[in-house]
Amino acid sequence: MLRRILVANRGEIAARVVWTCQRLGIEAILAVSDADLDSLPARLADRTARIGPAPAAASYLNVDSVVAAAVTAGADAVHPGYGFLAENPRLARACDAAGLVFVGPSAAQLETAGDKLAARAQAAAAGLPVLAGAEVSDAGQAEARAREIGWPLLIKAAGGGGGRGLRRVDNAADLATAAGQAIAEARGAFGDPRIYLERFLTRARHVEVQLLGDGERIIHLGDRDCSLQRRYQKLVEEAPAPRLDPGLRAAMHDAAVTLGRRLRYRGLGTVEFLADADGGAFFFLEMNARIQVEHPVTEAVTGLDLVAEQIAVAEGRPLRLAQEEVTLTGHAIECRINAEDWRAGLPSPGTLTRAVFPAGPGIRVDTGVQAGSVVPPYYDSLLAKVIVHAPDRPRAVSGLRHALDRCEIAGVTTNLELHSGLARDPAFAAGGVATDFLDRFLRRAATGAESGAASSPEAGSPEPGSPGAGSSEAGSPELRSTEPASPEAGSSGAGSTEPGSIQPGSTEPCSTEAGSPRARSAGAGASPGRPGIEAARG
Repeated sequence: MLRRILVANRGEIAARVVWTCQRLGIEAILAVSDADLDSLPARLADRTARIGPAPAAASYLNVDSVVAAAVTAGADAVHPGYGFLAENPRLARACDAAGLVFVGPSAAQLETAGDKLAARAQAAAAGLPVLAGAEVSDAGQAEARAREIGWPLLIKAAGGGGGRGLRRVDNAADLATAAGQAIAEARGAFGDPRIYLERFLTRARHVEVQLLGDGERIIHLGDRDCSLQRRYQKLVEEAPAPRLDPGLRAAMHDAAVTLGRRLRYRGLGTVEFLADADGGAFFFLEMNARIQVEHPVTEAVTGLDLVAEQIAVAEGRPLRLAQEEVTLTGHAIECRINAEDWRAGLPSPGTLTRAVFPAGPGIRVDTGVQAGSVVPPYYDSLLAKVIVHAPDRPRAVSGLRHALDRCEIAGVTTNLELHSGLARDPAFAAGGVATDFLDRFLRRAATGAESGAASSPEAGSPEPGSPGAGSSEAGSPELRSTEPASPEAGSSGAGSTEPGSIQPGSTEPCSTEAGSPRARSAGAGASPGRPGIEAARG
């Protein structure tokens, strides 16, 4: 049994992991840089351990500092969260050498999943469909391979992630320049200049399958749709993937489990696929060997605490569930609220002067900020995730609109307006949009063109009860909300007696303003009554 875990991360995922540790009676020690010494997650943790100055390279990405902090604090284990060192095999090996448990897959599994070429080879060997592609080392080889693959294509970094080192190329004239840029970016971001070419699907959906394994048994926890992306960065995620053919869904689940079995996978992992939006084919994209940013939507529909499942596997326990015991209930949607000027695509660091998040049945907010929190310029701009869970997708979409309407953040620029507009777009309401949807939506917003499902090729016919074509809630070019409050599922309930907390059954959004008492964690609230996750700490 683990008694003390060092959480080697920051922001909302740090608060999220701390919450589960404390719920399980495990002491949570948070590794912090100088920029995060007075952050909300630092005050929620049982203790903190300084790991270095503000720049990530000197703190959150410093393996030696993280391991030394864990050893000094007397920790039994290190939980890396996502990002930073979460998929770095050096940290897993260093933990093992120091007698610490790494809450995640083995170093060998991290190496396989983290190397896109190795993961692709393993997927192909397991019988998963892969897109045409090949590794290249110079411009001449790239030109020869590109003629075999066809246009358009993507240049990818073999050791990449997070959209870094990715370049779309539509013709031979641009290939050499794009390849050179991708190699330089890959070398700088990952220390690995290897690149490969892969066929680009112009109309595809990004669907991923959540795996959980103990090294012997592998199960899936359903799928998620992550097609709403900007510059290959996910913005909105939902579970299950809407308007997906049942046969295609089952085939993806089976393929993901097959790959997990081949790797004898241990812990949480996600197998990502591209599904052809115009046909029934799907292709392996990559595997992420960590907890995902979007894990709350899976928690909502399964009722499981995925961090608790990670910890149980790390303690050496066998899986506590069989595949037939996994049940999916309702529909969940997550929006990532970022501190950014979304029109310009630029981050917006600063100090929050006001932070209001919704609360109530079916609403969950994962955040690491409150009024008075500083948003430093050194890290990712994610402020919070707003998650809505309802009995079906139409009600989840409606609940999401009302939840977003009740969010108020001042002091930094955010993408709340963008999310509100997306939630009211008829194509989004119908479900099943492709990965090119957000770019076209942004172009409409920039030009002031009217949004309509009839002009959106992926909108299709709406699900029963959804506000599809002809709805009066079409997204406006100004992306404004004029809807009144509604008492239906997912609408804001419940004013909490303590700022920043999430409690079911309340009637007002929870808020914090600069100078207010410190908040409890807003991470890990969920639909009340669901097993495995409580609605609030208290």
